[in-house]
Amino acid sequence: MKKMSETIVFFGSGPVAAESLRLLAQDFDIEAVITKPRAEHHRGPVPVLDVAAALNLPVLTATNKRTLDELFADRPIKSKLAVLIDFGIIVSQQVIDYFPLGIANSHFSLLPEWRGADPITFSILSGQKETGVSLMMLTAGMDEGPLLAYAPFALPADITTPELTDALVDLSYEQLKAVLPLYINGQIAPQPQDPTKEPTYSRKLTKEDGLLDWSKPADRLEREIRAFLGWPRSRTIFGNLDVVITKAHVVEEAGKPGEHVIKQKLPVVYCGEWALAIDRIKPAGKKEMTGKAFLAGYRHIFLNLN
Repeated sequence: MKKMSETIVFFGSGPVAAESLRLLAQDFDIEAVITKPRAEHHRGPVPVLDVAAALNLPVLTATNKRTLDELFADRPIKSKLAVLIDFGIIVSQQVIDYFPLGIANSHFSLLPEWRGADPITFSILSGQKETGVSLMMLTAGMDEGPLLAYAPFALPADITTPELTDALVDLSYEQLKAVLPLYINGQIAPQPQDPTKEPTYSRKLTKEDGLLDWSKPADRLEREIRAFLGWPRSRTIFGNLDVVITKAHVVEEAGKPGEHVIKQKLPVVYCGEWALAIDRIKPAGKKEMTGKAFLAGYRHIFLNLN
């Protein structure tokens, strides 16, 4: 695809932003990348900064809403349109209005479903069958802006958050590549979100979200394990051993919630409804292993035997 004559500006800070930037740079001339600066004591990789450096793209940095406003007060940008993905800073109306064509935000849900900070995780947690990508024009309200386009994505029953993230990054790129030229050339216009659909809201996860509560139904915990696989990860304690459960499946057997048994050579924990069989697990300080291998080394701890 030939690059457009119109340049764009890219806003983004996290790993999703970095991969999106790498893809978009294939099809668009990017005037500048606006991102968070490297933290003072951070010595590891900074994904967006690293991608921008590799592509030789100009970088401007801001740490919060105020410094972003100050950055644009100096009028450093000429592009008419910006794209925002995984930015992590509130953007004021002043900055939105700076761009004659606005700021297009690629949001990883079918708006108005799962507005907010973590739509991918909550799509899996909810057990829904479909999610997708919405190309929304940024407004002051949280994910309330009009839509340029949306693309659905069918959710496989066993998909994890890292897998879904990768799939939606690719879908987002395909949508941006197809839709932005039409918008820039005036061939399409943003349309309001469907007013007949009740909005739902996601939130930022905390480390406490990863603590497994065996009083919950087993199917809910199985979704948590898939949804929290990247972070905060699903954690529990067997005896005095901290473990992270990375894959499990539901077993239709009833017992006292939290009780440990062995079924078909796998560790099984009874839940508030049915039970959870552990397929893969990572004991503290050890590599991830199968449930069967875990029992070979930790059977007595799992069964709380002296």
